[in-house]
Amino acid sequence: MKAIQVVGYHEKLQLTEVPAPEPAGPFDVVVKIGGAGVCRTDIHILEGQWAEKSGVTLPYTIGHENAGWVHAVGGAVTNVAEGDKVIVHPLVTCGLCRACRFGDDVHCEQSLFPGIDTHGGYAEYLKTSARSVVRIDEALEPADVAALADAGLTAYHAAAKASRRLRPGDRCLVIGAGGLGHIGIQALKALTAAELIVVDRNSDAVKLALTIGADHGVVADGTHVEQVLDLTGGHGAEVVVDFVGEGGATSEGVRMLRRAGDYHVVGYGENIDVPTIDIISTEINFIGNLVGSYNDLCELMTLAAQGKVRLHTSKYPLERFQDAIDDLEAGRVRGRAILTP
Repeated sequence: MKAIQVVGYHEKLQLTEVPAPEPAGPFDVVVKIGGAGVCRTDIHILEGQWAEKSGVTLPYTIGHENAGWVHAVGGAVTNVAEGDKVIVHPLVTCGLCRACRFGDDVHCEQSLFPGIDTHGGYAEYLKTSARSVVRIDEALEPADVAALADAGLTAYHAAAKASRRLRPGDRCLVIGAGGLGHIGIQALKALTAAELIVVDRNSDAVKLALTIGADHGVVADGTHVEQVLDLTGGHGAEVVVDFVGEGGATSEGVRMLRRAGDYHVVGYGENIDVPTIDIISTEINFIGNLVGSYNDLCELMTLAAQGKVRLHTSKYPLERFQDAIDDLEAGRVRGRAILTP
């Protein structure tokens, strides 16, 4: 089969032919890929940022946002059958460790991460586990939802956690309306009655945010902190969900957070520098957000089937993988780039 592989760090990906995977264990599921999301993490992988953490042996097939059709299954698989449309949770988990027993499979002690530490989905086929596949509504197409498997799942996970705190009349500030942010805005709109304020430096992203659920859109032009404070009566937002996490976003975000507010960190790249006396005197909380659980993905697919969360995509044939990477790196992608074998 065709596969796009990392052959060396600081080198371009290569298209190659590799053997197609087959079920080897009783719970294995082989998925015929219909769409594979191109994520900024893939760029970080090529830069070598994940080399030590993942410990993966090169060459290997990249791609951790995947959806398609069940192609083959192991003998003990009962939750899906050949031909089913599925989206693939980004982790392969054991189901037996303490975290899995609590339903917190994101922190599985034995997890594999296809596309990060084992072969992923920039290919025609992907081998995963019965524990990782979620059947999707027949009205949904794999290429249209693939990036919900990780980017969407991460955004939903943060939105779901934030929504538990938000009450009608509260304000929620979303920083960043790009690939993750535009999904998070829709999820927040579906889950909470809070007033949504969105800040982004790109005016087109702000316009998009207003069409998908934001109540207020603010362009980050140097006056945005003051604009947000004006919109919140000078108090700041009860919850900030930061999908950027770099370029000064965190220091500005904290200034727009209300006393006793929650600051959800989703995007990353810089340190949060806040005096501890300010944290205790205002009782603000900083909350980290990783990718969501299998159950989170099931809930997100329900919202997608209901039309409450839509992914804005740019699609590329598998052979044009380099164009997709280049466009993402140059900021030319609105929403998410998807490879379609």
